[in-house]
Amino acid sequence: MSKAFIAAILQDSLDCTGVAAAKAADDLVGAIVAELKQEGGFTLPSFGTFTVHKTKAHKALNPRTGEPVKVKAGKTVRFKASPNLKRAV
Repeated sequence: MSKAFIAAILQDSLDCTGVAAAKAADDLVGAIVAELKQEGGFTLPSFGTFTVHKTKAHKALNPRTGEPVKVKAGKTVRFKASPNLKRAV
């Protein structure tokens, strides 16, 4: 799924211009990202929950050279599907 796909669905559903639908899709994604940054999580009922998790620093291997590489600590987003979504799929 892409922003263009979301914009196309919004355009068909709302019967608006492509520019307005693209703006709405950008605003939607921006709002989700802002909520994840501020609250650390975001729930869409009947769809699922997005949560921010911290990752620890660790050592990994460069797949090309096999050399060890240090990976810094960071954050990642995890998704847990709701039971309704699991039944639908």
